[in-house]
Amino acid sequence: MSTDMPGAARERRTRHRIPLAIGIGWYVLAVIVGMYLLNNFDSILMAPLWIAHGVMLIVPIRRLGARESSVGAALFIVVTSLFAAYGADLARDNLTLQLRGEKVTATVVKERLDPGQGRGRRSHYVLERQDGTRVPGPKMGTGFKEYEVGQVLTVLADPQGQLEPRTLGEADASGELLSSAGAALAALGCVGWMTWRGSNTAKRRDEAKRKTSSRTQKAYKTVTRNHTTQAEQEAMLREALSTYPADRRGYIKVPPEEYPDVSQHRAARIAWEMGLRAEAAGNRGSWRFRETVNEEVPHD
Repeated sequence: MSTDMPGAARERRTRHRIPLAIGIGWYVLAVIVGMYLLNNFDSILMAPLWIAHGVMLIVPIRRLGARESSVGAALFIVVTSLFAAYGADLARDNLTLQLRGEKVTATVVKERLDPGQGRGRRSHYVLERQDGTRVPGPKMGTGFKEYEVGQVLTVLADPQGQLEPRTLGEADASGELLSSAGAALAALGCVGWMTWRGSNTAKRRDEAKRKTSSRTQKAYKTVTRNHTTQAEQEAMLREALSTYPADRRGYIKVPPEEYPDVSQHRAARIAWEMGLRAEAAGNRGSWRFRETVNEEVPHD
């Protein structure tokens, strides 16, 4: 039974997972920024984009190793990415107002309520400066009946008239920014968690394979009464590599059960010393050696 030196194989897979996880993380951040820049969260066209985002995540997440959890992880990343982009979008106007807004002392001169009934109705206020000129921008919208006509407020007003004025407390974007950052970190944390799960799953799989191989080797030695030492088995392997004929594809095929104390990693080292390489893929119960292989078993 062949073993692919679990430690070396695990190290090779780990080197593969780290750049893959970094790439997934950058992709998730790019999607959050891209969706934020689209600034169109009310459009029905956004739904297919988020679905496509989730589908595109499944394949690379599966390659991290924890395949049974890949769909759930992709869904979680999509949801947290959506919250991150939406939270940043909510903070957009407040941040813009804080950057270019002017502090104005204004008086409420007119109020209009949304039609309908209930606590969900919003009030819209017309504001004027102390000199009687109207505060630029749309009417200021707030919750139901927060201010009264004649009340004096200090607001941030947009000199360009594109954003509605807001009080200093309402223009604070720290809550939305913290929520957006938390959701983005949760999405990236999921990528890291899946990377760890994939590594842990591979570790358990390699350990199970090693134990199974060890039990098979012991059973083979007991049944066949093979009492040769590892040194003797290595000498037999060297002789086989130098005398066995190659198949039609140029591989020298060796049954690993004849060398129960020799790991495939050690066999690869012996073959390398003889000018051959050990094939890691598609062995189907045999060890295969050739001068050039598709995927080489590590021998360092």
